[in-house]
Amino acid sequence: MWTPDWPVVALTLEARRPDAPDPALAPVAVVGGRGVIAASAPARALGITRGMRLRVARSLCPGLIVLCPHPDREARAYETVMEALSELLADPLVARPGLALSTVRGAARWAGGEEPLAAALVDVVAAGPGVECQVGIADSLLGAILAARRGVIVPPGATPDFLAPQPLGSLLHALTTQRGRQEAHPFLEDFARLGLRHLGDLAALPRRDVAARFGPAGERLHRLASGRWETLPRVARPAADVAAQTLLDPPLERADTAAWAARSLAEQLSGRLISLGMSAAQLRVEVRCENGAELGRSWLLGAAPSPAEITDRVRWQLEGWLAGRSGRPPAAPLTRLRLLALGLSPAGSAQAGLWSAPGEQAERRAHRAAGRVEALLGVGGLYVPRPHPGRDPRSRIDLVGWGESTAQAPGTAPWNGALPAPSPALVPPEPLPAQLLDEGGRDVGVDSQGQLNAAPVDVAVECSDEEDAASRWGAGWDAESGNRSTRRRVLFWAGPWPVDEHWWRPGGASRRAYLQVVTDTGPPLLLARSGRWWVDGVYS
Repeated sequence: MWTPDWPVVALTLEARRPDAPDPALAPVAVVGGRGVIAASAPARALGITRGMRLRVARSLCPGLIVLCPHPDREARAYETVMEALSELLADPLVARPGLALSTVRGAARWAGGEEPLAAALVDVVAAGPGVECQVGIADSLLGAILAARRGVIVPPGATPDFLAPQPLGSLLHALTTQRGRQEAHPFLEDFARLGLRHLGDLAALPRRDVAARFGPAGERLHRLASGRWETLPRVARPAADVAAQTLLDPPLERADTAAWAARSLAEQLSGRLISLGMSAAQLRVEVRCENGAELGRSWLLGAAPSPAEITDRVRWQLEGWLAGRSGRPPAAPLTRLRLLALGLSPAGSAQAGLWSAPGEQAERRAHRAAGRVEALLGVGGLYVPRPHPGRDPRSRIDLVGWGESTAQAPGTAPWNGALPAPSPALVPPEPLPAQLLDEGGRDVGVDSQGQLNAAPVDVAVECSDEEDAASRWGAGWDAESGNRSTRRRVLFWAGPWPVDEHWWRPGGASRRAYLQVVTDTGPPLLLARSGRWWVDGVYS
């Protein structure tokens, strides 16, 4: 069951004002940071498409009504549609706001056939929340979704032929989370480079070869394109439920307090799934009211859902109930919240290959941890390093906000005077004072021609304390004399590389020279000569 243009419909549906725009009559678009997210039918008729920039959309339609995206509001408002569908279906499943799934066999038998059932679903949604709904029926998940977007019923066994001419990008419609769609984009780009343009091209490849080359994620896309992915997989319920529940004391009756209960319980459920090594395909949200009434709703989850994704679905569902968006708010405050994981399968049981590096799971956990830290610090409170072209290690790294693009900035030409590879593994926050001495114990300098005036023999690094000397620079600390420097014998050295930058700026000239040294103890060092010698980098 697909509700067209749901981001637009949901925002206008919740407005409930006489002057609210009607998406069936007025050109309305939801525009985010990356352009148009959704547009009404009148706006699409004027040439406005998904992903178009606002400036271009305004040029095509000067009277365009622009709305800001609001995922929470879209999810809350969709409860009105789910309540209407529940009048004819036993337990419809929310795939994402705007798309619902259900098995059809029992309901179609009761309604007198698939076509009467589809017509009844369209009528009940139009009579309830008053929005347009399209129904599609097919043998597979992707087939049913694409059939719903066309409003057709695919005969049994004809789903592969129905999917074959569809463009390869149609696979994204079957991925329920933004993270899942982002992870699928590299695979679609690889398929396009291989000359695959339609779902039939991908389905024609041997499944074993696709799994060997692209891993479990690529195999899943192949199954979707082949029409062999069941709409609602029938998984045996485990002997012991993987669930998390809590008693709400005081009882929950306000939508703005639902987020706290949802977050803690979602993290508990995610922790139990991780400890069991399992992944859940469905999430069941159940609540009990003070008067004994019980409410429940099922959500479709993506592969390996994160705690944030589970939290969002629980919070959206609670707010949908408590705010009365369904037209039937709870008769009494909520006293118990229970989350149940269904459709369990082993997580991470596939053999790691080229598609799954050993540190991938750790990287995902790090991203989740970073997301929690940013939520505590606020937007812009967490930074990550980003490389870009430059001559020395310090000028080749800057800090950007977490979540922004960290891709390396493109270089237009080789940087004249740049230090040779490899780059140091460690760059101290501030350069550390050092001494480079010749055979007679004199300071080694750099002349006007950029050459050393003597062969280096020893290097001494000045450290702030004993712990710093022992942990970073190894042996050489003399605890009895209190000498705060580590002295090493120079075995090999390369350079120097003089750098003369910003000479055109008044008072801003920067002249220095770099030298790589390998010592008898400790890691190799990158020394910089600017007035004196400094340690500017440490190699691994």
